[in-house]
Amino acid sequence: MKTYERSGVRFDYPANWQLQPENTDEGWVVTVHSPDTAFVLVSLREEADSAAQVADETLQALKAEYPGLEAESVVEAVGGYPAIGHDVDFLTLDTATVCRTRCVDTPAGPLLVLAQATEYDRPRHDPVLRAVVASLRIDAD
Repeated sequence: MKTYERSGVRFDYPANWQLQPENTDEGWVVTVHSPDTAFVLVSLREEADSAAQVADETLQALKAEYPGLEAESVVEAVGGYPAIGHDVDFLTLDTATVCRTRCVDTPAGPLLVLAQATEYDRPRHDPVLRAVVASLRIDAD
């Protein structure tokens, strides 16, 4: 396992997954790709007003890309903080895809965590995606 840490956000990920960090005008994004199609995206949105705003924007962006998607609202703890988001199912190239989004208000700004896998790699990678999200820690300062 490896650990990624930035802006008081820390999570573990498999050593054989590829990490891709990026700075943006709104904060930063890091994507961790499996050897297949599964991935986790973690994004600090420093300029956003709230986790609720980020959750809504994320769902709207997914709906624009995949008009037939089905989404269920979810509230749960992530990194020791309350998180809101959606469990989303959609088809891409006739492949069923599952996407979980969770948004957390952190001291550094709203944080988006998005985990996604297709039906083909879900049995192998979904437990890993869940473990990466469960490893997330947010510093209180």
